[in-house]
Parts: sequence; C-alpha cells; structure tokens
Amino acid sequence: MLDVTVIEDAEAAAVSLDPIRARLLAELAAGPASAAMLAGKVGLPRQKVNYHLKALERHGLVELAGERRKGNVTERLMRATAASYVISPLALAAVQPDPDRFRDQLSARWLLALAARLVRDVGSLITGAAKARKRLATYALDGEVTFASAADRAAFIEELTVGVGALIRKYHDGNAEGGRPHRIVVAVHPTLKPEAVEAAEVAEVACIADVADATQAVEAGH
Repeated sequence: MLDVTVIEDAEAAAVSLDPIRARLLAELAAGPASAAMLAGKVGLPRQKVNYHLKALERHGLVELAGERRKGNVTERLMRATAASYVISPLALAAVQPDPDRFRDQLSARWLLALAARLVRDVGSLITGAAKARKRLATYALDGEVTFASAADRAAFIEELTVGVGALIRKYHDGNAEGGRPHRIVVAVHPTLKPEAVEAAEVAEVACIADVADATQAVEAGH
C-alpha cells in the first residue's frame, strides 16, 4: 500500500468523493476486509457494499488482497491502494488554476494556484516514474518560525529571497547539455491552529515566493 497517491481522473475523483465510498476507503486503509465485514461498520447491506467496492476497484482505488472460504461462499478481501488520496487539478482540467495567469507574491490565491500546480506536476511525475519503475528525485523542507513582529517577517522574506536567489545564480546553467530544469517553490504562511483546522476556518496566507521566477529575474539582472 502506498502512503499517498494522486487521483488524476475525473471519474475516479467523483467516486472517491461519495461519502459512503470515502468511508469504505478509510476502513480499507486500516486493513483488508470483505463486503460482509464492512457492511456492519458502515450500516449497509452486503450487496450494497459490494456495489460500492466494485466502483472503487474499477478506478484503482481498492484492490484484491486475497480470498477466503466462509461456508459455501468465497469472500473477496479488499484493501485500499493507498493510505490517503489527493485529487489532482487534472481531475478538473478545464478549470484548473493557472499561476501564470496572475502573478502576485503577496496573494494568498496565487499561493493556492502554485500549490495546485505542485500537486498536479508531482502527481504526474510520480505516475510516470512508477510506470518507468524509476525513482523520482525530489526534496521538500517543512519548518515553522515565530516572528516577533511584521517587520521581522518582512526582513525574513527579504533575506530568504536574496539567499535563494544567490543559490540559483550559483547553480543555474541554462546551457548545460543534458541538464534538467527543476522548479523551486518557497511558501510562507501563518500556521493554522488545530481548532481552526477542526472548524475548517480559512487562514490568511502571508507571503509566497516562487523562486522559479527568480531565475528569470537573475538572468535579467534584477
């Protein structure tokens, strides 16, 4: 079972968003189970659970883990293909966010568009790497800092931009034969409090720096 997988197909996304099927996915992420075993947990007849399981299996969200005999019946034990799922913007390709449409480093919505592109691109890269049976070279940094004031936050952002820009100038080689471009995205936003997460409140994003754009600024001499 994968830790997380990305759903790129619109129909698969629709299937996963059905409340009953989402509940079944959660149950099967905890371990293999048959329709009969799941029926009691979700409060539905076994036949109805089977119907939902077949829909999930058809879209690759669950898979056969094994079979067992129970009396004169052979039960199929199903399991989730991943512990968690992320829906890619590709599932809504016609209306997916486009960070190039409106660029504003201080815009929370631009940050959201960048995050959506990150999910889309990394999800597609994971799919391609899995098909090619190759490892995907990525890196992520996640941390937290408490600013004493808005001025300190602004100073941090300035130093971060200058520092990452210097690294880009040092290592970027647009003429390297066989070189492969890499996208760098750095985001800074307020930490969401646990109670706010539970209440599904929206936090205001403070700042976003898409350092991929810094490459162009550096080359332009800015």
